[in-house]
Amino acid sequence: MNQAANIISPSAGSVTGGVREVLRLEAFAIMAAATTAYFVSGGNPWLYAILFFTPDLSFAAYALNARLGAIVYNMVHSYISAILLAGASWLLGIDLLWQIALILAAHAGFDRSLGYGLKYASAFSHTHLGVIGKRT
Repeated sequence: MNQAANIISPSAGSVTGGVREVLRLEAFAIMAAATTAYFVSGGNPWLYAILFFTPDLSFAAYALNARLGAIVYNMVHSYISAILLAGASWLLGIDLLWQIALILAAHAGFDRSLGYGLKYASAFSHTHLGVIGKRT
């Protein structure tokens, strides 16, 4: 499939129907589990509150161009990033990295549970969970 098709049909490559709802519920469960693990492991509520929306600063990469914006956004909002950070915490024995990994996983789950999926380079509003924002 070529890039022009993604621009013409933003919903191409997006999940729909029941699968979309399962992915959103799954993301909510990840958010709840990561948040619970954070607080059960003694995480500071203030750190959670301050860092929870920090991953959204990745939007700034869209100021340069949509392709770079999508890459940076997806790297920050991927569960893989949280898992890698958690692994680094385990290897290095740094509890703060573990807490940040849990906050990152919780944030990614929160966004996806609301329907904000991983981005396509065609536009910020084109995600794997469908088109977000106003339909024109």
